[in-house]
Amino acid sequence: MTTAFLGPRGSFSEEAALMRAAEADTLPRVSFPAAVAAVETGLATEAVLPIENSIEGSVTPNLDLLIHETPLRIAGELMLPVRHFLVAREGLALEDITVVSSHPQALGQCRHFLERHLPNAAREATLSTSGAVQAAAESTEGTRAGIGPLRAAELYGGAILAHDIQDQRGNVTRFVVLAAEDSPPTGDDKTSIAFRLNVNVPGSLHHALTEFAEAGIQLTKIESRPTRSWLWDYIFLLDMLGHREDPVVAATLERAATHCQMFKVFGSYPRFPFDDLRAQMEAANA
Repeated sequence: MTTAFLGPRGSFSEEAALMRAAEADTLPRVSFPAAVAAVETGLATEAVLPIENSIEGSVTPNLDLLIHETPLRIAGELMLPVRHFLVAREGLALEDITVVSSHPQALGQCRHFLERHLPNAAREATLSTSGAVQAAAESTEGTRAGIGPLRAAELYGGAILAHDIQDQRGNVTRFVVLAAEDSPPTGDDKTSIAFRLNVNVPGSLHHALTEFAEAGIQLTKIESRPTRSWLWDYIFLLDMLGHREDPVVAATLERAATHCQMFKVFGSYPRFPFDDLRAQMEAANA
């Protein structure tokens, strides 16, 4: 099995890929769409994609990718505790830094630290956290620092100027695993869908959600994204407990779809065990 992830090596996405299957081959890609394309073209078996962070919320470009750009299914989810480190080339001190670069999600997750300790430093968005750390650590001049994982700092060298700079210690990113097929039922599963309601039907969202309530299906998340095709028109994304092959869930999905002009099932997959997440967070904060 080969798992594609956003590189270069040392990224949080690589950590998620190794969490998914420590013995699997990993394939770094230059962007999240490129990681997804690697699965679609057969270069990889799976891809890991961050979709939500406990500080910054949804990773909206990746949600849009799931909605509009790929037929792949969600086959799993992962919860990765995230610790951010500020890394620069050897010889620089915190007060020397004039530019801080990282992925936009990481910059947002460290906003309070940056405002307090580097208020005058410019912030520069990069494609990945590990790429930002690599560029900062391997630079031979300038006063740049990168924000990223400890593993990236260890891989590419450089000086760690500050550690655990995320706004909250309990910082967690949720990843999904994309594959050609989703997962068989385990008895403790989630299902993710997207839908666009019928036009000009009063109460259509209420009617669609009522189908799940009357079936006794617990919803764990709902949010919306613009359709891209019309002003103030939205696609709703919803997570629920249960597997799409369960007769109750399957029948409910069919009924809910009657209230919608577009209805997409991303897939069903094992729910990530929160006991494992708690243990990871305790280890990270030890």
